[in-house]
Amino acid sequence: MASVETSSSRPYHLVIFGASGFTGQFVVEEVARTVSEGPRGSLKWAVAGRSKQKLDKVLEQAAGVLGKPELRSVDIIVADVEEPDSLAAMCKQAVVVLNCVGPYRFFGEPVVKACVENGAHHIDICGEPQFLEGMQLNYSSQAAEKGVYIIGSCGFDSIPADMGVLYTRDQFKGTLTAVESFLTVNSGPDGGCIHDGTWQSAVYGFADGPKLQSLRRKFNHKPLPTVGSKLKRRGNVFYSNEIQQYTVPFMGSDPSVVKRTQRFLVEESQATPVQYGAYAGVGGIGNVMKLMFAGMMFMLLVKFSFGRNLLIKYPEFFSFGLFSKAGPTRKQMEASSFQFAFYGEGYTEEQDPSQGKPSRKIQTLVLGPEAGYVATPIAMVQAALTILNEPTALPKKGGVYTPGAAFAKTTLIDRLTKHGIQFSVI
Repeated sequence: MASVETSSSRPYHLVIFGASGFTGQFVVEEVARTVSEGPRGSLKWAVAGRSKQKLDKVLEQAAGVLGKPELRSVDIIVADVEEPDSLAAMCKQAVVVLNCVGPYRFFGEPVVKACVENGAHHIDICGEPQFLEGMQLNYSSQAAEKGVYIIGSCGFDSIPADMGVLYTRDQFKGTLTAVESFLTVNSGPDGGCIHDGTWQSAVYGFADGPKLQSLRRKFNHKPLPTVGSKLKRRGNVFYSNEIQQYTVPFMGSDPSVVKRTQRFLVEESQATPVQYGAYAGVGGIGNVMKLMFAGMMFMLLVKFSFGRNLLIKYPEFFSFGLFSKAGPTRKQMEASSFQFAFYGEGYTEEQDPSQGKPSRKIQTLVLGPEAGYVATPIAMVQAALTILNEPTALPKKGGVYTPGAAFAKTTLIDRLTKHGIQFSVI
């Protein structure tokens, strides 16, 4: 069972590391909104980062936005990924570290290492499969020995997808064998964009594609068994009748995270693995043309050092305004939302999944507010509160887990629904 008690030497339930970063500032506000949901109705927390001055500014901003002047006196811990002793000191004081410092491929491992060595659970909002799977390979056995839970991708990447597949499975009457998800994002009249930290992660992730393949070979995994009809992969661009728009394969971490969850459930509880395909709507034919042009430029430039430097220097230009160094405004965030539509198929209780075609279908939805800086802090904070409040529902031993593996037996979906990330059956 996870150790979740505070003590005189470990005074904080939560420490937000990278609290002065673009996403970190919104995680601070979300923690401040949910203090009454901590163990026994209270939450002891602190913010951490390199600059005390910047952290003071974030607390001042949160106090103003939320009308909570007491936030100005939240404790501050100065810690830097390049100073291991400062990370160790931070982790010794925290039950759970909320790590908001990315790109994780550059800055993530020292924090994971410090958490494992000093007994703090770790939650991140990473969407980089190479980092997520590398941490599993390198730290899972050590985390298990220490009773520490390292849970990756606890933001928009990839809680809606991973928990959405489990929700669909749990609502299905019979044996669910395959799910496809279709993501659509809606913005208001002022449009929307994504902060360029995510763009940087994508640039370096695509550049390191071959390293990810060699990393995966080190696990020596056997292929997951295919139960029922094999799920056919769709084309690179196609018109989806499900969401009535042109659609492309989803390029984020969701497919890899969902597959890791399914593998865990097969190995730990002999569950039937669910095949998964992830897609994202892009709109009309004009958007398809823009996407194809931007995609060709991206794939050409990402192969070379000077090309990557160009992509990182001019995110707005190369992404047609989808990414920017400034990030979205609060007004843009308030008017934005996302929807995941899940289409599942499987077999009734009376059917043998090894015989014949699937005969039953299900459709579920996960709806939420703006993905990057509203839904992500909600998901991250609720994941942390689930650890603190439901330690006996987590896997029996520590380790490096996906959200679905860690939270399958908890009330995380109910917690998310209460906070505006809603799961429902159509």
